[in-house]
Amino acid sequence: MAGEFMSLTVLGQVLPLLILSDLLFIYCTPNSKICPMLLLCFCSGFELQFRLGPTLQGKHLHVHTNYPAEGERFERHKFRALDWINPTGREDDSDKFCTLDLKISGSYQYYFGHGDKEKSGGGYIVVDPVLRVGADNHVLPLDCISIQTYLSKCLGALDEWLDRLRVTKETGYNMIHFTPLQTLGESRSCYSLADQLELNPDFSPPGQTYTWTDVGNLVEKMKNEWNMLCITDVVYNHTAANSKWIKKHPECGYNLVNSPHLKPAWVLDRALWHITCAIADGKYEDRGLPALIQNHEHLHAIRGVLWQDVFPKIKLWEFFQVKVEPTVEQFRDLLQSAKPDRSKTEGRQQLKIIQDPQYRRFGNTVDMNSALETFVPHGNSPGAIEDCCNWLRRRLEELNGEQYHEIQHHQEQATNCIDGTVSYERIADHGPKLDPVTRKHPLVTRYFTFPFEDATLEQDLELMNQPEKSCHFLAHNGWVMGDDPLRNFAEPGSNVYIRRELICWDDSVKLRYGSGPEDCPYLWAHMQKYTEITVKHFVGVRLDNCHSTPLHVAEFMLDAARTLRPDLYVVAELFTGSEELDNVFVTRLGISSLIREAMSAGDSHEEGRLVYRYGGEPVGAFLQPSLRPLVPSIAHAMFLDVTHDNECPIQIRSVYDSLPSSAIVSMACCATGSTRGYDELLPHQISVVSEERFYSKWNPQAKPSSPEEVNLQSGIIAGKLALNQLHQELASKGFNQVFVDQVDEDIVAVTRHCPSTHQSVVAVCRTAFKNPKHHRYTDEVPSMCIPGKIEEVVLEARTVERQAGSYIKDERSINGMPGYTVEIKEHIQLKDSKVVRQAGVTSRGRSEYVQEIVFEQLTPGSVIAFRVSLDPKSQELVGVLRHHLIQFNPLYKAGSLTDPNTPDILKSPLTEIMSKMTLADMNVLLFRCDAEEKEEGGGCYNIPGWKPLKYGGLQGLLSVMADIRPKNDLGHPFCDNLRQGDWMIDYVSNRLISHGGTLTEVGQWFQAMFAYLKHIPRYLIPCYFDAILVGAYTTALDVTFKQMSSFVQNGSSFVKLLALGSVQMCAVGRFPALPPLSPALSDVPYRVSEITKQKEECCVSLAAGLPHFSAGIFRCWGRDTFIALRGLMLVTGRHLEARNIILAFAGTMRHGLIPNLLGEGVGARFNCRDAVWWWLQCIQDYCTMVPNGTDILQCPVSRMYPTDDTKPLTAGTVDQLLYEVIHEAMERHMQGIEFRERNAGPQIDCNMRDEGFNIVAKVNPDTGFVYGGNRFNCGTWMDKMGESERARNKGIPATPRDGSAVEIVGLCKSALRWLVELHKQGLFPYNSVAVHKDGKQLSVSYEEWDRKIQQNFEKMFYVSHDPNDPNEKHPELVHKQGIYKDSYGASSPWCDYQLRPNFSIAMVVAPELFTVEHAWEALNIAENKLLGPLGMKTLDPDDMVYCGVYDNSLDNDNYNLARGFNYHQGPEWLWPIGYFLRAKISFAKKLGKDTYDKTVYLVKNVLSRHYVHMERSSWKGLPELTNENGQYCSFSCETQAWSLAAVLEVLHDL
Repeated sequence: MAGEFMSLTVLGQVLPLLILSDLLFIYCTPNSKICPMLLLCFCSGFELQFRLGPTLQGKHLHVHTNYPAEGERFERHKFRALDWINPTGREDDSDKFCTLDLKISGSYQYYFGHGDKEKSGGGYIVVDPVLRVGADNHVLPLDCISIQTYLSKCLGALDEWLDRLRVTKETGYNMIHFTPLQTLGESRSCYSLADQLELNPDFSPPGQTYTWTDVGNLVEKMKNEWNMLCITDVVYNHTAANSKWIKKHPECGYNLVNSPHLKPAWVLDRALWHITCAIADGKYEDRGLPALIQNHEHLHAIRGVLWQDVFPKIKLWEFFQVKVEPTVEQFRDLLQSAKPDRSKTEGRQQLKIIQDPQYRRFGNTVDMNSALETFVPHGNSPGAIEDCCNWLRRRLEELNGEQYHEIQHHQEQATNCIDGTVSYERIADHGPKLDPVTRKHPLVTRYFTFPFEDATLEQDLELMNQPEKSCHFLAHNGWVMGDDPLRNFAEPGSNVYIRRELICWDDSVKLRYGSGPEDCPYLWAHMQKYTEITVKHFVGVRLDNCHSTPLHVAEFMLDAARTLRPDLYVVAELFTGSEELDNVFVTRLGISSLIREAMSAGDSHEEGRLVYRYGGEPVGAFLQPSLRPLVPSIAHAMFLDVTHDNECPIQIRSVYDSLPSSAIVSMACCATGSTRGYDELLPHQISVVSEERFYSKWNPQAKPSSPEEVNLQSGIIAGKLALNQLHQELASKGFNQVFVDQVDEDIVAVTRHCPSTHQSVVAVCRTAFKNPKHHRYTDEVPSMCIPGKIEEVVLEARTVERQAGSYIKDERSINGMPGYTVEIKEHIQLKDSKVVRQAGVTSRGRSEYVQEIVFEQLTPGSVIAFRVSLDPKSQELVGVLRHHLIQFNPLYKAGSLTDPNTPDILKSPLTEIMSKMTLADMNVLLFRCDAEEKEEGGGCYNIPGWKPLKYGGLQGLLSVMADIRPKNDLGHPFCDNLRQGDWMIDYVSNRLISHGGTLTEVGQWFQAMFAYLKHIPRYLIPCYFDAILVGAYTTALDVTFKQMSSFVQNGSSFVKLLALGSVQMCAVGRFPALPPLSPALSDVPYRVSEITKQKEECCVSLAAGLPHFSAGIFRCWGRDTFIALRGLMLVTGRHLEARNIILAFAGTMRHGLIPNLLGEGVGARFNCRDAVWWWLQCIQDYCTMVPNGTDILQCPVSRMYPTDDTKPLTAGTVDQLLYEVIHEAMERHMQGIEFRERNAGPQIDCNMRDEGFNIVAKVNPDTGFVYGGNRFNCGTWMDKMGESERARNKGIPATPRDGSAVEIVGLCKSALRWLVELHKQGLFPYNSVAVHKDGKQLSVSYEEWDRKIQQNFEKMFYVSHDPNDPNEKHPELVHKQGIYKDSYGASSPWCDYQLRPNFSIAMVVAPELFTVEHAWEALNIAENKLLGPLGMKTLDPDDMVYCGVYDNSLDNDNYNLARGFNYHQGPEWLWPIGYFLRAKISFAKKLGKDTYDKTVYLVKNVLSRHYVHMERSSWKGLPELTNENGQYCSFSCETQAWSLAAVLEVLHDL
């Protein structure tokens, strides 16, 4: 992904000894914008970690947050820097983090930057509050909340509240939401407040004055005695139009003085008012527009009045136009006296109208400088000036015309909006059908207050220019359908008021805060005091009209609120229409719960979907690891069956649906609730404006017909009590997994499952969206199979009619329908149920016990809930399984049981069993690709209908599960396979048991664990299979790393991941891959052959790459082995195994060469010139890196070919010490190697031409350079042989690299330097090589050879900037200067000058050959030209034969491409990047701290991409190569030994 990003980790402690951890990656683009659309919510008590993403590794990054330090107050604009922690203390940044302990609820911001950039990205985090309730102050989890809303004005006097609120307590709710308790405005709307600071006087009966303290005492009493918390609304964006304080402080609203842009809208509003008066007075009846508007002809008449009478009269366009003649005269004067000031127009010749900020008619102007620049007279004569003025006049008239047309568009929209409003309010069947137009019920709602006596329109308009009066023309608030909620529609730039797009609340004035307290001090102070009064007494607030409350205002007020009440519960209802926009509000304001409406569902299917959407994991979800990627979440929901904004559900659905829809809502794993009146079955909507009756009181003995009292028999109260209790029980006891089943079009079954006890509650709800009295519901209800054992029927309930009279709306009390009640039974046995009968227990397979339920009376409006446990045997087995899993994760302690008959293999911790395993055993346990498995007679597990796993070992399974687990993708074919049968389970254990030794014990451990697993319900098998494998895998990794070097043990996550490559690649196969070692050698591992039953060596061999080079004769390659050996074996501490590989290959030396393809030595091919030099480099590295490493020089080597023509000898026939073999290799090269490969011809290489089988490797006596090869073979790692007859490249090497290849010269120089030093130390007896020339024996000292290379390398290989360089033989072939040649003396001279990455190898092994400045320049050129995302381009992209995409299957006429001829002509190979980076590090150290620091950043940045690749790779490796720009290459090995080794070596160097 482009751009910079960082990651967040969160470690959360929820309960003592119960630690949950999450890892969260946030992607932030590299700019200074903070991203509020990602919702990151955390519980209090979590630890949050910030970690570096790949593009930031190596940078000096700073992370800032406004989360306060311990003991400090929160200040939103005060940020502090966090300190970085690096657990490994290494240069590698993969584990580096900084941390926050999240203890204080609220919304917090963080940002990060580096270098000169203060902010490169950032975001918000939200910490949820901890709510406490009861005398004991116990915690109320947010998912436990059951809330009920009250219109406060309908509670009556404060001393009567408890009698009315007791209904909520007795119905099982634990939270009450009060609409505002302040003094209401004239309209009596609950949300139109006349005084935000004063308690509503309606709450005080005659002779009594209650205060906020009395309210607070009542709230506290309910908290302590009823376990009931209370929240209330805060309304920030408007106040009642009759508020006294707004009249004293009109600057707090949008008026014509502080918001003159509203003047045209106000003029239109006054004109519409006068039209209202005229219609009401009958003045338009003769034009077909009576006061009682009833049809579309009347609407058409209104349009006529608007376009014929109103718009022409008020001339709104004049507010936006220029007065032409005075402007022209001003221009004329300037023409005669001034020159244009181009600095003000910046040369832009565009004439535009400048809007008059005071919005006076014809008050607009134009920029005279632009006018003077645009309209230039042809001369100074009066005629020329007059012509120029006429041009301007015409342009001004055009501009005025444009303004006129724009206002016409606004007027058309205004007309449409007026038409729509009048149509809905007075004509539409679904509208209120208002009475005739009067001054009390105007044609359209007024948009502005007008606190003066009525007069004519002309007189009204004169007031607009009198500030002392026009400051009281205040804009009303409202909402705009489909508008951007982040835009303030009353600010300049918005045309909402003039276009009449506002759905207006004419009882409220929109408040104008400005950008901060300094813009309107009184308003900010007033509202802050209002906030503080509210939160002093209430645990939470609901942000009314949150989506149109300015964010910065709400932020400020909530910050003030949280100062007084840190654990403030914040609820909001958003109508943004976008989850992303919702998240902006949630993150910025720290909203705890968003209100979601069940009434938004059009059918039961959608209602069920909402339950699944708003909370919980799927049933059978995986236990997430302690450190895991956490994706941004959706806002915590408060899911309500009805709100006051909804139409009455009884009217639009049916009375019978109230209970089942409530049940569906109650089963949601989030906060739930309702509105008072729903449970009493109120058959109409309760209006927040007009409702003035009181709520009924609680009386257990109330009669059904009593409108003033209710009890458990009223409406669905009894059912709601049971549902609320069930909801709270499920949340408090950890039933956090959810499954929703749409049984049929009306029946929804919701399962809540507890992952520790595996108990479930299944609620089956038959909805009745249509009234059963009028709609025919089917009698055929599908049966259900409920897995497990039904312990009880928690409840069964249905809505029934009773004889209690029909509904009559009471005048004093808010009363429900008395003719309905709930028939309910709770906690009964299945046999006692009247809704269902049990059809018997059935079994699906040996472990799937289900009870089939047949419904007898699941009538529309019915609900039944079952408590289901696993069958006793399954429950016991799950408990035992959890007991054995505690060793991996203490979370499994809950629900665990001990087994008195525990198998012996399970009595020891798995760590103890695995500690006996070797790293070769770990290779079998964790890895082995399909080819390796097949060599053993098996194969990787193949998932039918999907694909085979990458490995037979645990990594093959874990790689798939790593993708499934975070998403809980239980529908994946992998999970299906586990549920359908035991094949995969048996594969894991049987595969290990068949291997013998400790692997058998580990296999038996799995077998014993799986014995429990196989007999639990199949839907639980994926999550427990995952738990077993994750536990075993992490244990295996711990044991593995303990057997490796301290560098790995103390290394970063990246180091450990790379070190696993050693386990991945180093294996002991069924057949020995290495030739036998000397019998005289000690510490050689042996085994008894399965085939011969004889004792045989079982040394590990190193695969070149998986899957292509993993088994058989193609597993071991000399070159690949010794390029990879240092990183994968010496750096990781596998010294003995490295020794054995070195000595085994030494035994196969022939002609002074080490074989390329090993073929167990017997089938070796000696066709590469470089393998022997890599072998020598490894011996050198072994001597320097391993304690007492030079002892290897004295180790015996069994020579398979003591002479060139010897047939293979058995081990021990001819033994030599290693140092003798080394000397032989050097001597043979100096003598000159020249031979023809044995069995030359198509039997060993079907593509090579005859000349290619001739092998030459010699030393140039003048330069000391090793050289060899010819144009028909390729003796270095770039060894692609042409294969296409069609393209005529068959038998032609793409990259022969004959002559002296630069890396071979470097490796030779390294070997010589080392041997000279060894001789000086007395560890190597030879100081020279003997050669026979012309019948004479000559001697060449190692020092002399070393000196020759040193003296000649820079002269011969460096391509200087001097065109007359005397050392340059072919200046005409130079196309890049400042580089090092890829070879010297190639048969095709131009090949020497190709830019390739090979010179960096020589820089690492023999840095003394290079001039620091030249080396650095060459490395920078390589960085610019060759460095790719993961690898190095193998050829300069400027080269004419460069092609970066490798396709070995392509056969066409293109010589340079056919059959993958470009294998090393552009594709980006990974292993050279290791040498390139190591060379950069090495030479950067010589160039000073600044250069070194920049280089370390580059290295970290490059390596971070390898880390990401490995993390995401199902092979857990690094590929052989990629196509250009890091694109995937399907022909590459998915994981390559030398790629892993080279990157690990870079980290080792760091």
